[in-house]
Amino acid sequence: MSRSLYEWLWQHEFWLPPGITWEDMQESEDTHYPQPRDLLLSIPFALILIVIRCAFERAIALPLSTKLGVRDKQRPKAQPNPVLETFYSTYRKNPKEGELLSLAKQCDLPVRKVEKWFRRRRNMDRPSLSKKFSEACWRFTFYVVSFFTGLAVLYDKPWLWDHRECWTGYPQQPLQPSLFWYYMLELSFYWSLVFTLPFDVKRKDFKEQIVHHAATIFLISFSYCANYIRIGTLVMVIHDASDCFLEPTKIFNYMKWKKTCDSLFMIFSAVFLISRLLIYPYTVLYNTYYYSMEIFQPFFGYYFVNVLLIILQLLHVFWSCLIIHMVYKFILQGTMEKDMRSDTEESDKDEERDKIGEKKKNGIMYFSNVTSNGYIQRNGSEPLDNRPHLANGHAKER
Repeated sequence: MSRSLYEWLWQHEFWLPPGITWEDMQESEDTHYPQPRDLLLSIPFALILIVIRCAFERAIALPLSTKLGVRDKQRPKAQPNPVLETFYSTYRKNPKEGELLSLAKQCDLPVRKVEKWFRRRRNMDRPSLSKKFSEACWRFTFYVVSFFTGLAVLYDKPWLWDHRECWTGYPQQPLQPSLFWYYMLELSFYWSLVFTLPFDVKRKDFKEQIVHHAATIFLISFSYCANYIRIGTLVMVIHDASDCFLEPTKIFNYMKWKKTCDSLFMIFSAVFLISRLLIYPYTVLYNTYYYSMEIFQPFFGYYFVNVLLIILQLLHVFWSCLIIHMVYKFILQGTMEKDMRSDTEESDKDEERDKIGEKKKNGIMYFSNVTSNGYIQRNGSEPLDNRPHLANGHAKER
């Protein structure tokens, strides 16, 4: 059964143009082609990247965050409560109204205190500002290294300047060592992101991140196996260009350098829109759909890779709409809209509201209002201007 599936999957009609078989792709001492087994090397390389990342964050990013004034917010801790902790870890982190009432009865606590406990417990699980800063620093470092590595690898390659060269001699295009290591660098990085997902900063698009990483790994792996190396390198360097500006935008946001953050976001937006909506369609889509037909006739691999690249372009359009919306808000309001993917602290306003509510219940209100006449009226007391005054300015006792 497995043997039949293996033979069916690796039919040359699926992977190679008409007239080319696997016998034509035999390697020699001087000629090497991409082999699917090579991709297994990305797993140990991903583990090495994780070790490098841990050392980088601990030795460089965290001390840098302290020097740059990134301070973690002091969060009140939830009091130990086995019943609430069991519900929190087993069922849900944000109980519904009926569940709150049931938990309040079980713990013999007011519903308000149960709500406060869950709010504080959720805040305890949120990543600290220094952790976000460290993660952004690591990604920024990698994207810069990856982008300039891609440029160094491709600057002397003919297909960077003449896109028809992507298909010259296809699929019998020998694998160059520099291209192999560039592919391993990118693939290993995305494997490392998958491995560290449970420990990384969780945003509201956590599920979308999983889908994105899985799709990226699949695209890189497929392009390697089908020897779409040349077109794959163009896709990777185009994507890394805008990512180099996204991560420093986050870094300056955590440092609260608002003007620098806004300026970098505008630069990121311009680079993203130009690279994903102009350069990518011409350099990749038109190249793969039209120029490749000058070399070979359509086959399954041709249609499959074009479908994948078009789906990627649809994602570019979706993200571009979100970015354009944020830029539009920035132009109108003069301030950058908050990243909708980010979780915010729940404690500030809710805690203040709770304190005010408790003071009201206890009958304590300080300086409740300032009237239009400019005098201060205390709760339960008479306006000062209505009291009789002596000549020396002291209030007369009744």
